[in-house]
Amino acid sequence: MEIYLDNAATTQMDDIVFEKMIPYLKDNFGNPSSAYKIGRDNKKVIENARKEVAEILNASPSEIYFTSGGSEADNMALKGIALANIDKGKHIITSKIEHPAVLDTCKELEREGFEISYIGVDENGIIDLTELENKVRKDTILISIMFANNEIGTIQPIKKISKIAKENDIAFHTDSVQAIGNIRIDVKEMNIDSLSLSAHKFYGPKGVGVLYLRDGIKFRKYLNGGHQERNKRAGTENVAGIVGLAKAMSLSYKNLEENNKQTIELRDYFIDEIKKNIEKIQINGDLEDRLPGNINVSFKFVEADNILYELDKRGIYIATGSACTTGSIESSHVLKAIGLSDVMAHSTIRISIGKYNTREEIDYTIKCLIEIVNNLRRLSPLYSE
Repeated sequence: MEIYLDNAATTQMDDIVFEKMIPYLKDNFGNPSSAYKIGRDNKKVIENARKEVAEILNASPSEIYFTSGGSEADNMALKGIALANIDKGKHIITSKIEHPAVLDTCKELEREGFEISYIGVDENGIIDLTELENKVRKDTILISIMFANNEIGTIQPIKKISKIAKENDIAFHTDSVQAIGNIRIDVKEMNIDSLSLSAHKFYGPKGVGVLYLRDGIKFRKYLNGGHQERNKRAGTENVAGIVGLAKAMSLSYKNLEENNKQTIELRDYFIDEIKKNIEKIQINGDLEDRLPGNINVSFKFVEADNILYELDKRGIYIATGSACTTGSIESSHVLKAIGLSDVMAHSTIRISIGKYNTREEIDYTIKCLIEIVNNLRRLSPLYSE
């Protein structure tokens, strides 16, 4: 038996999505920038997908730009908005728990002379709104705060954050890679100026994403070449990927409440069972404002890597943090930001449940986890029953 419980890293592609993509992987191969019929046909396909994505987000098609994924969309948003607004200022605000696609981009902008303020969070991972307000300056040009965290699952008060940005005439970007497919997002109602998403997080293909950029937001492109995506993102479009993204997004929104209900039931059942059967554990992240499938838990006196190894031997696949930081010997910056010690951070695993997981899989995982943690603790010189 193989059990996949790392849906925050990537999801399994939906069969319906794959079937929709097949014609564009081989037969319908025309370059959308070409003037002849097979090129024009694929251009229409892309524009139809753009309309579909725009409708879901309550945006205009002219505000949707297709990218290679969430990381590129984050880079585009931060660099594009920052470089276009140098005449107003060079101050950017973000949080300490952002994805590396945002944090590393901010570090690069710092090297180019921008000043970045990194806002803290409380023990549940919620942004400190008072600190955010206090950090706003006359030369602040951008606020970038993720919608939901990829490690601990905490969902931010996006409307309150965007209100602060709007009141101070500051562009607001949100990395929504983990949120799309789990939360209904209305960019107009939420006053979002820029948003990034990635198809493989909601049962679509890897290698394709979206940058939403509100019409009128000053933006400078940083990827040069052709004039695709209305001259904001050069490169031949991934037609099959774009088709898959639009279909996956449509399916996710159509079945969002049903999928969330099932996922939340499994998540809460999992948490209740390990709480009852394993002592000295800590659930990290907000228990209410949380992604449906996220379980981030620390086990005292046990190394997370050892848990992962033992589960892997049993065909159960989880994570010790973000897939983008796997292999790093440093403690998770997210767990440190919410107050965990290095020891507790290294004792933390992330389980992310998706729509294809079953109660049988969860029961087997719980059984194995109880057995593994108890066995590892018996071998630990620090643990005493």
